[in-house]
Amino acid sequence: MEIGLFQFIGEILKKNIDISGVDSLAFLGVGDQNIKAIQESVDTQIVVRGDSILLDGKKKELQLIETVINEMMLVINQKGYIEPSEIHHYLSIISEGAFVETDNATEDLVVLHTHKGVVRARTNGQKQYLKAVNENDIVFAIGPAGTGKTYQAVAMGVFALKSKIVDRIIITRPAVEAGERLGFLPGDLKEKVDPYLTPLYDALNDMLPKEKLKEYLHHKIIEIAPLAYMRGRTLHNSFIILDEAQNATSMQMKMFLTRLGVTSKAIITGDITQIDLPINDKSGLIDATDVLKKIGGIAFVYFDEKDVVRHSLVKNIIKAYAKDGSKKKKVDTK
Repeated sequence: MEIGLFQFIGEILKKNIDISGVDSLAFLGVGDQNIKAIQESVDTQIVVRGDSILLDGKKKELQLIETVINEMMLVINQKGYIEPSEIHHYLSIISEGAFVETDNATEDLVVLHTHKGVVRARTNGQKQYLKAVNENDIVFAIGPAGTGKTYQAVAMGVFALKSKIVDRIIITRPAVEAGERLGFLPGDLKEKVDPYLTPLYDALNDMLPKEKLKEYLHHKIIEIAPLAYMRGRTLHNSFIILDEAQNATSMQMKMFLTRLGVTSKAIITGDITQIDLPINDKSGLIDATDVLKKIGGIAFVYFDEKDVVRHSLVKNIIKAYAKDGSKKKKVDTK
């Protein structure tokens, strides 16, 4: 994407942004609703002429709009459309300073080039996450849903595999869900555990062509399995991801971490506000934050609502529950 230079006219600037790299109808939205979503949040004049967007306003707003447009183009190229609510969300987190610009100057924030587009570290939390994985062999990524913990972990694993840094990717998660146990579910073992692993398959489908992914899975270059399958193994030269780690017990967490072989990396992701373990079982993720916090080579990255990249309402939902939780803690301590 080519972006024109600023033209100074007193305090007002003019700027031309080329959007020829994206479907114009998807970019504008029905009845130009996507442009209207930006326009109602800023004072800058926005005019669309063919494959160009002309901006006329103050420098700070032009920079904000440019970042939003870059993000819109990235999202549209990945999934084919963007919702006005997503645009409002990007405007919000960019103006709060929690967003990382996705222009050519931030190429170091690219996690992976895929057949569907580019996966980037899109918030400051995700940027710290990428840096931590590059600098440590074990990284814990802890935070609420929608912050990209699992998606970015899978992308970093695929990058390591494509770059021949590792020979294989192992992705696992505890097969735990409130009110259900595998023995009571219908079907064979694969049919029982596959629903728990669907989000991981979804992420891989975004990052690898269908036939290539099928080949990798067939030859176990990429392996997706329940956490129980990790027992007794030593995983050399592998990129290992433990997802939904808040539902691993302390013993399971220890078992997983001690599978790490030579030249391997591990990422452990989880949300400590969504634990489905029985009340008497302590989460291995919470336990690990206490036991391992002083060990070199292990990093902890914490996400919050500012890192949410889903629907804008998700951010508000997380804030509301966090506020409610803090109120209940105050009541309990009285």
